[in-house]
Amino acid sequence: MPLHDQAAEALREVIALRAAGGERAFTDELTGNDTRYLFMSHGKLLSTAYLFQAPLARACAQANLVDAAGRPTVSSHRFRHTVGTQLAERGARLQTIMSVLGHRSVSMSLVYAQISDPEVLRDYQAVLGPGATIAGPCATALKAGELPSSAIDWLKTNFFKTELELGHCLRLPSEGPCECDLYLTCAKFVTTPDYAPRLRTRRATELRLADDAEQRGWPREVDRHRCTAARLAHLLDELGEPLDPADK
Repeated sequence: MPLHDQAAEALREVIALRAAGGERAFTDELTGNDTRYLFMSHGKLLSTAYLFQAPLARACAQANLVDAAGRPTVSSHRFRHTVGTQLAERGARLQTIMSVLGHRSVSMSLVYAQISDPEVLRDYQAVLGPGATIAGPCATALKAGELPSSAIDWLKTNFFKTELELGHCLRLPSEGPCECDLYLTCAKFVTTPDYAPRLRTRRATELRLADDAEQRGWPREVDRHRCTAARLAHLLDELGEPLDPADK
């Protein structure tokens, strides 16, 4: 779980207090390991209400963030909601939002992805807007305007669903699931210069894996990784991006 530097420092201080106070360890019910909890008092765990909800209610009262009945108008969940919204609006991938917020269901994180319409529109324009710099098997069809208006309408509404690690897959729901083993060669794959750093990193990884496979005497693996590296190099070339960022 990512922590702000101030939060991390505050936790270190609490840990130091616990160690200095000689608070005894408890046996974890799941692992059976001795566990020293951070928020304890006289051998008892401090509640969430005491640690967070009560201080938040006092802060709301001091800031006049209360309703007519004097109840706080800001809940603890608002902080999670803010983080999810900011992640989406700053271009975080859906998987990142799920990881940070601890979501098990994609549909829960999609709420935040839908909030980031301006960012989705920016990405959409980078791929489907006039004069966009794009590469990939689908690039020719896009540049030639061969996608029907119904497909464009679906993509504009659902563009955030198309993102992959290294670009976008513009396969429509009516076309069924993609059956490609490697989406870099999928007829509907397209990428943009925004993904150039990821493309370079993936290419470097593939070359390292090819070298490792060669040392182990695995010729088929060598070919597979080198073919992927070559494909990534071709995509960077189509985008007008150098293989080495230092060459820009």
